[in-house]
Amino acid sequence: MTNLKKIGLTALAGSLVATSAFAGALSVSGGAKMSHTTKGGNEDITSMGSPFGLQRSIGFTGSGELDNGHTVSLAHYSAAGGGHSSSALTYDMGDAGSITYQDTSAALGIAKIDDMMPTADEEIWNGVGGSPVGRTNGPGTGFNYTNTSMDGVRVDVGYSPGSIGSGADDGAGSGAGRVKSASSIAIQYTGIEGANIFIGTGSKGESDNTETDLDTYGFTYTMGSITVGAQRSETDVSGTADQEKDAMGIAFAINENLSVSYGASETSEVGASLDQELSGMSIGYSMGGVTIKAHANKGENVSNVAATEHEHTEIAVSFAF
Repeated sequence: MTNLKKIGLTALAGSLVATSAFAGALSVSGGAKMSHTTKGGNEDITSMGSPFGLQRSIGFTGSGELDNGHTVSLAHYSAAGGGHSSSALTYDMGDAGSITYQDTSAALGIAKIDDMMPTADEEIWNGVGGSPVGRTNGPGTGFNYTNTSMDGVRVDVGYSPGSIGSGADDGAGSGAGRVKSASSIAIQYTGIEGANIFIGTGSKGESDNTETDLDTYGFTYTMGSITVGAQRSETDVSGTADQEKDAMGIAFAINENLSVSYGASETSEVGASLDQELSGMSIGYSMGGVTIKAHANKGENVSNVAATEHEHTEIAVSFAF
C-alpha cells in the first residue's frame, strides 16, 4: 500500500512538472494594412481582383531567462485569415551569440542581406516579378546563428535542411517539391561611422537535385539625412544561365516622420540579349501608430525577356495596435 502511494505521488509530481513546462504568458500584438494596388505595362492582369486589399496580422511573443543567464524566446505569427505564417524559437547565449530555428518565411544567412538598398517603403522589385537574384536562400525553414559580440561586426550563418518547405515540416514530407539543404554566411561591418559594409556567400538546393551558388556584397552610407547604397549579387545556377545584378538606392529623410527614396537595378543573364531593368520610387510618413506609404515600381525586359514591361503602384495605410 505504501508503494502504491509513492507511485501515485510520483506520477502526480511528474504531471505537475510536465504541465508547468508548457505554462507561460505570451504578449499579443496586431496590425492591419489597407492598400490600393494598380498594375500597368503589358502584364496579364485579367485574373487580378479588387484593387483594394486589407491585410491582417497578429503575433504572439514571449521570453524567459534561464538559471545560467541565457534567454529563450518564442514567436508565432499569423497572416490574413488567421492561418499560420511563421514561428521562431531563439536561444540567446549572450556574447556567444544566439541560435534561432524558424519555421517558414525565414531569412537565413545570406538572405539577411539579400537586398540592403535604402528605401522608404518596399523594394523596387515588389510587385513586378522578374529574376530573383540574391533574394532567396532555401525553402525558408531552418537554423540561423547570429553573433554581434565583436565591435561593429555582425555574423549570420544559416542552414536549411532538405525540405519541402511547408509549415511545421517534421520530416514526414516527401515527393515533388523537395529540395536539397542550403547553407550560407553573411557578414556586416558597421565600425565606420554611418557605413554598413556587407558580404555574403552560400548555396541552396533545388528540386531537381542541383545547387545554386549565391554571392553578394555592397555597402550603405548615411550622411546626415541622406542614405546611399550599392550592391552586386551573383547567382551561379547549376545547369542553367548564370545571372548578375547591380543595384543602387538613395533615401532622403525630410524630417523624422517623412522620407522618400529612389532605386534601380540591372540584371544580366548569360545567353540573354537584353538586361532586366527595374526602378522604383517610394515615400513613407508615420504619425504614432499610423503609417502611410506608397511606391511605384517599373520593370523592363522582365526576366530578361524583350518587350516585357510590368508596372506596380501601391498606396497603403497601416495601423499598429
